[in-house]
Formats: sequence, structure tokens, C-alpha cells
Amino acid sequence: MKNTNLISTRFKKLREGSNLTQAQIAKFLNIDQSYISKFEKGERNLSVDLLEKICDLFGCNLKYFEDENEEYKPMSIAFRSSSLQNEDLEAIAAINKIALNVRFINSMLEEDNIEE
Repeated sequence: MKNTNLISTRFKKLREGSNLTQAQIAKFLNIDQSYISKFEKGERNLSVDLLEKICDLFGCNLKYFEDENEEYKPMSIAFRSSSLQNEDLEAIAAINKIALNVRFINSMLEEDNIEE
């Protein structure tokens, strides 16, 4: 991961767009809230493992954080509650991970159909 500014900017946009607080994300990632604050300011980096967990939560792939030309294709699951608990975020991340895998499989099947 090279462009830390792109990564932190996109992360903050996803977090704010989902109405999640830094504290909620920090608890979900099992890190201190101040680390999220510093990350969003570009003062700290997150490990690939944590970024993958973030990708699961928001339904995107790592390429979204690496490539400024990559578009975010949101999942149809919405964050509608202002009182989401960590367990809720874990469930959303698990569902999004499955949905991302289905999206990937469908794109592979579409490519196979184009080649035939």
C-alpha cells in the first residue's frame, strides 16, 4: 500500500458516509480510537489485515484503497441505526464478505460467457 493519503481519505469517506464514529470503528478493529484519528489524518498506517476487515465491513476490495481509479460499488446493506453495536458491525462485515465473494464469482462467470 503506497498512497497513504488515498487510503485514509477513502476510509474516512466510507466511515462518515455510513454514519459510524471513530470509536465504533476502533472497537470493531480492536484498536484505540486515537489510532483511527491519526490514521484519518495520515499520521499512522493500518495493517493489511485491518484494511481487509474494513473492506469486509464496507463491502469493497483492497484495490479501492490502492487505485484512485477504482470505484466504490456499495452493497445494498445500509447502516441505518445510530446505535450499532460491535456485534452488528461483525455481522455486517460477514454478510458483506459473502456478498463480495458472490460478486467476484459472478464477474468470473460473465467473463467466461464473453469468451465463449
